Amino acid sequence: MPAKNHLSQNQKQRLIKLLKESEDNYVREKVLILLLINDGKSYRQISEFMEIAYTTVAYWSVHGDPDNLDSFLDKRSQGNFRKVTPEYEKILIDTIDKAPAEYGYEFGRWTAARLATYLEKVTGIKLSGSQISRILHKKKYVYIWAKYSLEDKQNPVEREVFKQKLSEYLKITKQTPELLQVWFWDESGFSLRVIRRKTWGKKGSRKKITGQRRRGRVNIMGGLRYHDKKRLNFVIKKGDSNTFYEQINALNDSIVQEWRELGNQAESFAESGIKIVIILDNASFHKKKDILSQISAEMLHIILEFLPPYSPDYNLIELVWHSAKEYIAHRLFKSVEELSELLHRLLNEGEMVIKWERKIKNKGNAILSGLAA
Repeated sequence: MPAKNHLSQNQKQRLIKLLKESEDNYVREKVLILLLINDGKSYRQISEFMEIAYTTVAYWSVHGDPDNLDSFLDKRSQGNFRKVTPEYEKILIDTIDKAPAEYGYEFGRWTAARLATYLEKVTGIKLSGSQISRILHKKKYVYIWAKYSLEDKQNPVEREVFKQKLSEYLKITKQTPELLQVWFWDESGFSLRVIRRKTWGKKGSRKKITGQRRRGRVNIMGGLRYHDKKRLNFVIKKGDSNTFYEQINALNDSIVQEWRELGNQAESFAESGIKIVIILDNASFHKKKDILSQISAEMLHIILEFLPPYSPDYNLIELVWHSAKEYIAHRLFKSVEELSELLHRLLNEGEMVIKWERKIKNKGNAILSGLAA
């Protein structure tokens, strides 16, 4: 494995120039591998960051010659692609235009590896997933998010006002979390069969997809604390006003218990001056008047702040849901209990590591619009 800083300054400059100027995605990919290795990144880190096979990173770290830019042309693929016939390519294109369920599969989306396996059964031609990807890229297909947006329903003035208020809350809790806690609150459902998250489509257009699920679902309600990213999530039967009150009360009890563990008396919590700001959406059961009155009367220190309509991107817990669903996207679960157990480990016990700096899309907008850091 090449060592950190193994490139000379001239080699590094040539590679950076090639990275900027090359129109070949695969050449840029290989150049980036060498540059990341030069920065001290491991094969595993590069594989995960670039979402490519570990073996691909290992191969090009050795065979990519910074003094011979022609070495970045993949000569390994020339022989394999001779196997591909026009009929094979037609079947491939026809296949990605249909849902896997139409072919009797349980999974919800076509990955390149799954396409390779299916096409081998149909045609007898064996290719790897990466070779399938290269064929599709050459035909101007890309693996992208299905189109779904709320932007046309959003009020930009209301969003800006809320964003400023939220920024002030976050600034205060960063400086004095002992006086103010900010919790992002939401509900989410996790299906035994995850919704298809990405699909192959012609470059420049996005395919509409359905959200079919296998029967069986785990509903989660919970919160994410901003300053230390603590998560507290509960399995619920359904989202309604009574459940909402019960879980807010459970959240409050958990915070009071933390207060006691610091050596304080539980009775002194209400007079301590700590404020708990909970950011949540406009679900009807969040706004039921008798429940809001009950929370206000029993938990004076709790402040409920409702998001602007159609603005889930301002709710940081959406990144938790996204990461959890991404984690389980390729799994099939035999029972709701099995899924519930895994979700508890992921959401409450820290088994799932979340990259908080990620800028993912949620219905058209980047989560929290850069406030997540």
